[in-house]
Amino acid sequence: MQTRYKRIMIKVTGESLLGQREYGIDPQAARELAQKIKSVADLGIQVAIVIGGGNIFRGLSGSKNGIDRATADYMGMLATVMNGMALEDALIKVGVPVRLQSALTMTSVAEPFLRKRAIHHLEKGRVVILSAGTGNPYVTTDTGASLHALELHCEVLMKATKVDGVYNADPQTHPEAKRYKTLNYRDILHDRLQVMDAAALSMSMDNNLTTQVFQLFEGDYLLRAVKGEPVGTIMSNDVTTQFA
Repeated sequence: MQTRYKRIMIKVTGESLLGQREYGIDPQAARELAQKIKSVADLGIQVAIVIGGGNIFRGLSGSKNGIDRATADYMGMLATVMNGMALEDALIKVGVPVRLQSALTMTSVAEPFLRKRAIHHLEKGRVVILSAGTGNPYVTTDTGASLHALELHCEVLMKATKVDGVYNADPQTHPEAKRYKTLNYRDILHDRLQVMDAAALSMSMDNNLTTQVFQLFEGDYLLRAVKGEPVGTIMSNDVTTQFA
């Protein structure tokens, strides 16, 4: 299969591990996610992954409920490490070589994040899971995904979500909402579209990193995306904003 990219960053929400549960990690959901990633890694594409922690704990939600913001964010980082461990285990079980790295030091369960080591793993054909965000509070895992994608020289940031792209309104509450085929970063910031946090968007825009947003579990969107098909919504400095 012809592929467009050699090295990609996939941003996966913690909710992708929920499955049919309301909280925590569903091993079956982890296995399904691992199979999706395996289908891409088997093509020879170098895959880095940043995973969120919303299925266990969100720092922003914790701070709104009275926990100190920095403390809540560190708790959220720990949740992403737990998710990273679950995904690492699932990938091993489907035969994918993988390394889990953490921006917080916890050598009993994960390697510390070292940029050159992560690149070495990718070049050796290992999937690299990057947990604990950037290791700093007051930023989201979206920002961590943008930052790590740039550090590791990924060609694209693929944001895998529950919806099939970016809409001009919430499609769950506004049936008339329209999906964007392409979005210029400046229009996203100008219109304050809820795609990623502003820091992640600005970082991607300033460094000309293309982001593709698509649905993860429905169909073969991930495979189609790595082939270069215009699935979901493509966000870049080099496109004109258009509806699908």
